[in-house]
Amino acid sequence: MLLPGVHRISTLRRQSVERARAQGQVQLNAIDAKLLMHDKAFADSVVKIEVPDNQIAMHFVDGRLYGSLTSGEYYFWNVLEDHTFKLLDISAPEAQDVPVEYFRYIPNGQYAMYEVVQGECALLYYDGAYQRTLSSGRYYFWNFGTVKVSVHKVDLRIQQLEIVGQEILTADKVGLRLNFVCSYKVTDPVRLVSELKDHAGQIYSTVQLALRKHVGNYRFDELLEQKNDIPEFVLQKLREQGARLFVEFVDAGLKDIVLPGEVRNIMNTVLVAEKTAQANVIARREEVASTRSLLNTAKLLDENETLRRLKEMEYLERICDKVGSISVSNNGSLLAQLQELVAGK
Repeated sequence: MLLPGVHRISTLRRQSVERARAQGQVQLNAIDAKLLMHDKAFADSVVKIEVPDNQIAMHFVDGRLYGSLTSGEYYFWNVLEDHTFKLLDISAPEAQDVPVEYFRYIPNGQYAMYEVVQGECALLYYDGAYQRTLSSGRYYFWNFGTVKVSVHKVDLRIQQLEIVGQEILTADKVGLRLNFVCSYKVTDPVRLVSELKDHAGQIYSTVQLALRKHVGNYRFDELLEQKNDIPEFVLQKLREQGARLFVEFVDAGLKDIVLPGEVRNIMNTVLVAEKTAQANVIARREEVASTRSLLNTAKLLDENETLRRLKEMEYLERICDKVGSISVSNNGSLLAQLQELVAGK
């Protein structure tokens, strides 16, 4: 190795020179760097790093993180820069105790990252075998080993299930369509995933059967009278099945009942008849009350002459408000003529 300066070489000996910038990784075309390590000047100018198969090396340049190296042998010029390394064990599938900022300098294909948000959990599997449950957070796993890592996420928050347009026959063979809703949350995610295939479908079927069983026991009229009690009864039955499904049912409600066209027309006719009858009863009641009031007024007027005259004057005032003009003669006073007009003389 020729250090910086002026050097003479003999072309007769077929000597050649390869120039290299003493910075970064050593890259020589003419000769292997391993052989050059026998030269003291070269050995003093480079740093060698050997990365085993079950490790990777984090590469630092002048104390700052620069990149990562997989298994192999590497040489770096240590003249203008200071190259240091930190080995990480990748024999285990999970990357534990590795600073998060390291993964910014590791190629994406060398690791897998799984993020579990708040309100979720994740079931960790190695080659299909359950290992443990991951809580909310971010987890990294190496892709170098032969172990296949998989993660199954489960939502632990309260979830809503809707039964829309469920067609059910009542005890008297009336077809109805119900829209039902319930909410539940998972209590045992491990058993839910391992013991139930298509757990969402099984929960749906359980709610559907409980609703059909309850509604089918009632006649149409009874069902309309007790429609507010349906959610509570179905919810009680669902809670009895919750342990088998590894969930807890929180609430339930009946959104609406859709009647067939013929039944709806009959119900509308009945409703109109009921309201019409109620209106007639109210009208008759008011008519009787009005007649009784007139009778009482007439009795008072017959018994009290002054009251009767005041009532006449009140009606006379009303008549005058409606009449544009009144003709009177010179015979008698104006008041007497008005009295005669009221009396019909």
